[in-house]
Amino acid sequence: MITGFLSLLCLGLCLGFEDEHKNEKLPKPSLKALPGPVVERRANVTLKCHCHFQNVTAMLGKLQDPGYKQEQHSAGYDAEFVLVGLEPETAGTYFCAYQTMGSHEWSEKSEPLQLVITDIRDAPGASSVKTDTRIIFVTTFSCLIIFLLFPSVFLIYRYNRQGSSHEEATKRTGFAKQEASGLSMLERESLSTEDPQEDTSADVNNKAPSEEEPPGSCE
Repeated sequence: MITGFLSLLCLGLCLGFEDEHKNEKLPKPSLKALPGPVVERRANVTLKCHCHFQNVTAMLGKLQDPGYKQEQHSAGYDAEFVLVGLEPETAGTYFCAYQTMGSHEWSEKSEPLQLVITDIRDAPGASSVKTDTRIIFVTTFSCLIIFLLFPSVFLIYRYNRQGSSHEEATKRTGFAKQEASGLSMLERESLSTEDPQEDTSADVNNKAPSEEEPPGSCE
């Protein structure tokens, strides 16, 4: 009698513990996105739901779409939901929950995960890439201008120097011509001043015999 009573008591306690465990609320899982919550358009992302029990059934939902629901059996503690070919309408707020083999209710929902789909032009790194490209372009263009400017300045300097040297040579030639013409004029003037003296002396020599009296005129 005592043994049977103890057996019934233990069976009742066990059944009551199992009912209490079944009615106990399951702890909420955690949800994260791999490689990250900000994904480019047409790329793939994996939403991983981490549960507190192994071999459970996980469910992925979306706050903006009550009819959206995906179920996946976990391998261990994690259940993975792979979203491929993402489009702008795929963006939204996601959550996950799970249920064990012995429970008929879902666990608490995980913390919401905001999934953002960006275009390649609107990606966070796109602006920095554009900025880097502009900096590279401006730097290259500046270096090219500087590279072409030095030969141009050198050619202009050389041309001006040749022009100045040509002008100096022309001036020197003009001065030489002027000096030569000046010398010729002086020579001509000196010659012109010397010629009358020679002529007068010659005339005097020529006229002197004619003025003498002919011999025998006194006789």
